[in-house]
Amino acid sequence: MGQQGRRRDFGEFSAKLEKHIEKLPDYAVRAQEKLQKVQKYFPPADQAGGKPAPPRPRPNPLQRPPVRRPDVAATFSTMANQVPAFAEARAKWDRWNHPAAKHERRKRRTSRAMTLWILLTILCGVLAVSAGLGWMSAAGAPMMPQAIMAFAGAVVFGTFGVRSGLKLRELKRTQLPTAPAGPPPLPPAGSAAREPMERLAECEASLGELLRQLSVPSSVGTVPVSEVSVADAGQTATEAAAALRGLAGRIQAIERGRNSAPAREQAALDAAVGKLREQLDDGLEGYRGLVAAAGHTVAASSDGLVTSKQALTDATDRLAGLAMALRELS
Repeated sequence: MGQQGRRRDFGEFSAKLEKHIEKLPDYAVRAQEKLQKVQKYFPPADQAGGKPAPPRPRPNPLQRPPVRRPDVAATFSTMANQVPAFAEARAKWDRWNHPAAKHERRKRRTSRAMTLWILLTILCGVLAVSAGLGWMSAAGAPMMPQAIMAFAGAVVFGTFGVRSGLKLRELKRTQLPTAPAGPPPLPPAGSAAREPMERLAECEASLGELLRQLSVPSSVGTVPVSEVSVADAGQTATEAAAALRGLAGRIQAIERGRNSAPAREQAALDAAVGKLREQLDDGLEGYRGLVAAAGHTVAASSDGLVTSKQALTDATDRLAGLAMALRELS
């Protein structure tokens, strides 16, 4: 009986399996229709013009995510640039480590050492002469141990003095390589002179490129503006930039004094800073006028126009007068 029941169950299972096998084409058609509906709303990456995204790795629950530590050096450097005391100390440190400053300190040390050796040589020579004369007068001998030691000291110290003199001569003849001058340091972030000095640096870079273009011969073979006019404009711009930076230095000095002044005096110092800031903006506006005139001259140089050249000359004259007034203020 048991064997017949098992055979009957197996026969029913075989009949059901055959029915599902017969319905496999229907299942495939239904799956294809559903896939087409899905692709209608969500096209694959190949049809959308992109590449199939690689499978994302599964996160490991046992592994801790990496902790991003802040850049302490960059943070400290940013904070140091914003604090006036740190910025001033950093500027002093840079001046101390400058190659020219190191060379001057080396020359001073060598000069002092040479002076010391010369004095010791003279002292030993005097001792040697006095000891030798004293012994000759007493016993008639030409030399004695004290005179010999003094004479030896004079020779040794004289040798050191000669070496120091030669070294000092070599240091004075040494010419340091002229490193390209970097941009001057900007005022602190909270200073009223920070924004004008940033704009001045941009104007200086633009004017330098424009003046270089004016110095290059055109396609005809002639220079758009004479070299004297270009040199005059560059020199005037340099003087004006120095005057503007001097005015910015005055603003920073007043701001440092305002931070240390009593509360009742801070309003007057703020008013002084505002007045100097207006003068700084006026000077920067004149500098930008020179940049604009140089730009118009470069643009019109190909047509041989003269009006832009005259505008450059006028802007140079105006900036020269403005620089003179700023120098008197600073």
